[in-house]
Amino acid sequence: MEDIRDILKQYWGYDAFRSLQEEIILSVLSGKDTLALMPTGGGKSITYQVAGLAKEGICVVITPLIALMKDQVEDLKRRQIQAEAVYTGMEREHVESVINKCIFSPVKFLYISPERLASERFRIKLKQMKVSLFAVDEAHCISQWGYDFRPSYLRIAEVRTFFPEAPVLALTATATPDVVEDIQKQLHFTCPNVLSKSFRRENISYVVRNVNDKLGELLHILSKLQASAIVYVRKRNTAEQLARFLSENGVKADFYHAGLIARQRTQRQEDWKNDITPVIVATNAFGMGIDKPDVRIVVHFDIPDCPEAYFQEAGRAGRDGKRAYAVLLCNPAAVTALKSRITKGFPEKKYIRQVYEALGNYFQIAEGSGAGYAFEFDTDAFVRDFGLDYVRTFSAIQILQVGGYLECTTDINSRSRINFTISREALAYFRPDDDLQNRIIELLMRRYPGIFTQYVWISEDYLAQEAGVKRKEIYETLIALAKRRIISYVPGNERPYIVYHQPRLPVSYLTIGKAAYEDRKKAYASKIKEMVRYIEDSSRCRQLVLMDYFGQKEKKGCGICDVCLETKKHTTSGDKTRIEDEIIAILMNKDTDLKILVHRLEEQFDRELVVATVRNLLDKGKIYYKTPLLLSVKKMNV
Repeated sequence: MEDIRDILKQYWGYDAFRSLQEEIILSVLSGKDTLALMPTGGGKSITYQVAGLAKEGICVVITPLIALMKDQVEDLKRRQIQAEAVYTGMEREHVESVINKCIFSPVKFLYISPERLASERFRIKLKQMKVSLFAVDEAHCISQWGYDFRPSYLRIAEVRTFFPEAPVLALTATATPDVVEDIQKQLHFTCPNVLSKSFRRENISYVVRNVNDKLGELLHILSKLQASAIVYVRKRNTAEQLARFLSENGVKADFYHAGLIARQRTQRQEDWKNDITPVIVATNAFGMGIDKPDVRIVVHFDIPDCPEAYFQEAGRAGRDGKRAYAVLLCNPAAVTALKSRITKGFPEKKYIRQVYEALGNYFQIAEGSGAGYAFEFDTDAFVRDFGLDYVRTFSAIQILQVGGYLECTTDINSRSRINFTISREALAYFRPDDDLQNRIIELLMRRYPGIFTQYVWISEDYLAQEAGVKRKEIYETLIALAKRRIISYVPGNERPYIVYHQPRLPVSYLTIGKAAYEDRKKAYASKIKEMVRYIEDSSRCRQLVLMDYFGQKEKKGCGICDVCLETKKHTTSGDKTRIEDEIIAILMNKDTDLKILVHRLEEQFDRELVVATVRNLLDKGKIYYKTPLLLSVKKMNV
């Protein structure tokens, strides 16, 4: 086994690990299942990457974030580390090629989505790999008490049984004590083992602004700051409207949400990362797995459901360690709307049964059949055709997922397809516009037999890899060929699929258990309550409120949130007098080191005020330095 510091130096060029990283790696290398709690931007990926390189075999990284998969695989390959990924939209033949590489070649990292573990074909192939470590990113998704529960994560424990000697490293930036316990239980940890880093972010100023005119306040903030920013909203149309409003008022902005097709999302993400579009207005579909260090402000235009979501999204600000701001805009109407989400998030059981029945009718599934089948799901058409409420319907589907009846996933995609519209003979007379068109035509002819007689499934990513160009260039070339009537090109769509895990039941047999409904509703209501408390409590440091929620008890305020700054502003002369009296009393009793003196007083008073008072007393000659750091009092002045 290589020395982990040598690995860090060889591949990343660092001489030392950041706080907690080395402890996590050594825990995993000793064979222990490990849960690592590290704040957003804390360097989680280094822990499993170094551990994976130190162990013989392949590290399987399970993550729901396709952006993270692609970015990390590219980064590892640049560092001459063999890594592969299997994700939504890849052609079956490409998937097979990647998996075979992992079996027969010295690949060190395989990134997959948790949904991939449901495939029996994949499981069979996985058993042929020499797996040395499982890394589970966004591990809070495995807990139904977490804020982003995904039933597919529950399959990880099953797959672990194939490799009893391979430890698991679970990583998350957001987990309450209950979720921490549940993660270890659901992943079948051999024994509890949690390594935690403080969630304190010294450079982030948390601010809550109660304003009636949220639009005006947002414009004021972004116009004044003029830096890279993210604005989070709950709904897609709000993202579009806000981006338009900002652009019309002189702030360069664009929107991002899951309703955009893949190439649009990729392009907007790249424009934001490269500061072409400094402000992105987005739903929570944006930001996961994206590492942009210089985000100066994250604004929540709408209130998140829970502190976990807020903390993770706000944590995307200031990863470079410089001062950054996390601003939450609210007013009484917004708080009332937040409380109403409990009802929408957990519709009546009668409504859930109605949605279940409607899904079966929509897909025309007979009772007793459907298990194992996946159906493309046009959400807008479904809600419209059956006269349902959009938000409550998706909440009902989530509850049915937890109950194990079905699953809504985007891991199964309608892939792009192509058919030549002219004969092979006629193609010989075609004159391409450029060399890339010629190369793509040759690739299509060589790679896809039957393409002249029928539609064939293709992968733009595969063609880009083979041609040595970007995916966007492949897409534009195929569109150009289609316009010249050489091919018929149908780009893939990214509609979700409903996968049935059980046969369709008569609705009277559908059981919605306490764990799936009442217990989760109670937990959700508690999260809403904590979010309201965070907003309305103007007496306690914002950072301390968040840390307390995650089970980290600290007393020292951040000094830079709106509450701390307001407290400083209202410090009275009486407080200053009290500090002076305390300092004199301590020094009258015993000469004291400056650091010890400040430490004794900062639990009662603001540290900066204590230091300023010491300086003032020195200037007045009431106290003096007996040695370079030892303070004493001039008795005659007392």
